[in-house]
Amino acid sequence: MQLILASASPRRRELLEKFRHDFIIDPAAGPEEPPAGANAAETVAALSAAKARETAARHPGDLVIGADTVVELDGAILGKPHNEDDAFRMLRALSGREHRVYTGVTLARDDTLLTETEMTRVYFRDMSDREIRAYIASGEPMDKAGAYGYQGLAGVFVERIDGDYFNVVGLPLCRLGRMLEKLGVTLL
Repeated sequence: MQLILASASPRRRELLEKFRHDFIIDPAAGPEEPPAGANAAETVAALSAAKARETAARHPGDLVIGADTVVELDGAILGKPHNEDDAFRMLRALSGREHRVYTGVTLARDDTLLTETEMTRVYFRDMSDREIRAYIASGEPMDKAGAYGYQGLAGVFVERIDGDYFNVVGLPLCRLGRMLEKLGVTLL
């Protein structure tokens, strides 16, 4: 049995590379369309499951990890920014505020599908427009949910978190480890 990551995210790849278990990357290519009216937890669960199912269909007998991460602020889901103006809008809204990061994780192997979600609260300090524009100019926010990467330059904006750090990066390792154990696989 091969372990397969159904994601092109370099952050998820780097997290999995910490473990001794070999894996390959085969990203899902289907459209990421959340169910109508879904909240953040329902959205990441549905999207991670869709990614895992799509990739698992190409790899019978193998174990596929699908994941999806969003930022939620006041009930609104913040995905990846469409452009620099969108990134500025998101970061301005997050400035000085608490928000939640949700990641859905799905394990798929043949007819088995196991999906769980993780939520972490993130608290940003106040950010000036100059800081936000400088951060956007770095290019870092453009491929990240909520327009920021905690593990990167945006770490200077985060006052604290309540929950799993790795969830904010994009793959909650503790939850993933527990899910894999349910299917008889260990990362260590």
